[in-house]
Amino acid sequence: MQPFQKILKTLSAVANCDHYLFTLNDFQAIIPSYTRKNLKGVIRRIEKSGVLKRVCRGLYLYEQADYPRGLVLYHAAAHLRAGDFNYISLESALSAAGIISQVLPNWITIISSGRSHTISCGNFGHIEFIHTKRPLQQLAAELTYDPTHHLWRASVKLALHDMKITHRNQDLIDKEAIK
Repeated sequence: MQPFQKILKTLSAVANCDHYLFTLNDFQAIIPSYTRKNLKGVIRRIEKSGVLKRVCRGLYLYEQADYPRGLVLYHAAAHLRAGDFNYISLESALSAAGIISQVLPNWITIISSGRSHTISCGNFGHIEFIHTKRPLQQLAAELTYDPTHHLWRASVKLALHDMKITHRNQDLIDKEAIK
């Protein structure tokens, strides 16, 4: 079977609403005999056919899967930093809690044990990772796992603290909503 068809057949069999993002390593596992360069060529052809959509460097969305459109950035963040400690915080957590009413559309903020970096995800938006040195044990009481977003989520108290220690603009915080 040709690599193009082999990848399509595998994606069709394994993709679902929770597993619709794939990395180059995932594709390498499907056709391990291909070099990275040759694999990228096959992936580009699949992209051009409209079956895959590049979310960001090295991460692709399988368009035929019934995926949750509003959660792509969060799922991509979980995928991209799977080896790090990450949690939704700052403006993203406060907006979800109704503490901040105005946030940039298609922009999420994640506190991470990995390096600070903003990743452009094309039409999907941006993921802003902000580095922390604080260990999980220090934060555990203020975190809950959000299975829908595939990430930990800060409490309002922790998100407000994160806003202060990262020197974020606090002008949009609704002080009445905090009470």
